[in-house]
Amino acid sequence: MPRIGNTLIIAQALLLILVVSPAHADTASQKALTAQSLQMWSTGDLSNTDKVFRDTYQNHQEPDVAGGPKTVDLADWSALVKGFHTAFPQNKVEILLQVGEGQFVTTRWRFNAVQKGDYLGLAPTGKTIRWTGIQIDRFEEGKIAESWVNWDMYSMFKQLGIIK
Repeated sequence: MPRIGNTLIIAQALLLILVVSPAHADTASQKALTAQSLQMWSTGDLSNTDKVFRDTYQNHQEPDVAGGPKTVDLADWSALVKGFHTAFPQNKVEILLQVGEGQFVTTRWRFNAVQKGDYLGLAPTGKTIRWTGIQIDRFEEGKIAESWVNWDMYSMFKQLGIIK
């Protein structure tokens, strides 16, 4: 009997360490910042970029809208978000899964959007479209320093009629 009691006490202590450990707290805040960065695409509100991203932020898109890999800094990323929000002012991002480990957070997301503005030379279609993607964020000093984004461009473009 005492062994079971000791095992239970040790298990409870380990659980307490995991729940209140700084690493766990950092992961939770990192996930929240990643979610906030994705909401910027949805709302078009870039007023908190200084609280979410490091000044030296780098975003690696694969593919970018032109079809190849592209790396942009925070200013260019902000311009992409503004352009996207102009074309898709009615959109919603859903976080499907988040996993945090050390300085990284991986997020699987889904966008639902209505095209109401020009997008890549395509006049507004009024179509509601949906696509998914995965984003990996690397954190430094409590902010996102770098992101790698891979999204289903094919599905998005097909729904818009850009490709057959």
